[in-house]
Amino acid sequence: MDDEYAKFIRRMNPPRVTIENNSCVDATIIQVDSVNKHGILLEVVQVLTDLDLVITKAYISSDGGWFMDVFHVIDRDGYKITDQEVIRYIQETLESDTFFVSPIRGSVGLMPSQNHTAIELAGMDRPGLLSEVCAVLTDLHCNVVNAEIWTHNARAAAVVHVTDDSTGCAIEDPKRLLTIKELLRNVLKGSSDLKTAKMTLSTPGVTHRERRLHQIMFADRDYEITESSRDGKNDDKSSRPHVTIGNCIEKDYTVITMRSKDRPKLLFDTLCTLTDMQYVVFHGVVHTGRLEAYQEYYIRHVDGIPISSEAERVRVMQCLEAAIERRTSEALELQLLTEDRVGLLSDITRIFRENSLCIKRAEISTKSGKAKDTFYVTDVTGNPVEPKMIDSIRRQIGQAALHVRQNTSNSPTPPQEKTISFLFGNLFKARTFHNLKLIRSYS
Repeated sequence: MDDEYAKFIRRMNPPRVTIENNSCVDATIIQVDSVNKHGILLEVVQVLTDLDLVITKAYISSDGGWFMDVFHVIDRDGYKITDQEVIRYIQETLESDTFFVSPIRGSVGLMPSQNHTAIELAGMDRPGLLSEVCAVLTDLHCNVVNAEIWTHNARAAAVVHVTDDSTGCAIEDPKRLLTIKELLRNVLKGSSDLKTAKMTLSTPGVTHRERRLHQIMFADRDYEITESSRDGKNDDKSSRPHVTIGNCIEKDYTVITMRSKDRPKLLFDTLCTLTDMQYVVFHGVVHTGRLEAYQEYYIRHVDGIPISSEAERVRVMQCLEAAIERRTSEALELQLLTEDRVGLLSDITRIFRENSLCIKRAEISTKSGKAKDTFYVTDVTGNPVEPKMIDSIRRQIGQAALHVRQNTSNSPTPPQEKTISFLFGNLFKARTFHNLKLIRSYS
């Protein structure tokens, strides 16, 4: 009944997506108007993010059952979106029946694949963990075709797609799957993670991989600072996210503001956490500068209640900080471009481990027989890797195959800007913000 009613409402008020390049000098403007539903903001942003587009500004409004968003978008090279195929895909996807009628999904525009087996991993992080996982998979005749690995606060999570190395297809034998599960769990347990190590098999393609990584790490409570995670924590507060939470008393909203270093997919990451924590963004603004990003959201819980307790405020701030930091890598970026083969990832990660490199994050992909893998690495103490060590590793792997992309640890610190609340400057009267009581800052 809910779906039928949603279809009826949509027929009466079909979504409209407007994409134009004339009104802004340096960005493409995408405006989305539609009947509102919980999670729609994240799904729209996910469509744009999956196309490798960068959102430089966003204006969000979803009061009264209607969703209206305006995004300023560029490609990774900083240019407007002029490719007609991309423009047509955005419009067709965001205006499609399946997109707006279906319940919240983990995936937009991705069809389930029967060509691989999806493995999800979670456990305590330690040097050499990825190498051990890859060695086990190679021994079990599994070929890693795609994977993403995140580490944060001494926790590690991964979504790995594997195939049978002899058939190139998904692994379906229940006994073999059970063996894979048991051996990987043993690797994840190590010596100190007997209770929290997790290894599951998921339906391939059903859940968006990066969205799923956020959910895994959130469920693993990586936002909590423990003694083991504090040892490797960056103490430079100027480089860490700054989150504040206050109350807009007149309109009965909770107001969240965030300042952090700008980077790709930042908006997607914060919206994942707010959505998975069951908060609704009613209004918001996102603005990115040369180095710093500013986000401001007016939210309530799905039950209509704003944040009301100190414990809830602290938890939301911790979770948003974690969402921003998970993809941030104060590490050296290495990219491997070479012919794919069975056991390649196991060999590469073994070389990293033998040379005392620690993998903080990794993106693994293969296409048309080519491997394109990106690793973010430090030494085992979390410090930058010595250049002579990288030279040695490149000689072992191949100078032409392994490339040094950048060292994000040397990125300049963004200048501190005055935090102001400007979203409703014309919508609310000035006296509204006399009642905006700042509760607490967390950095």
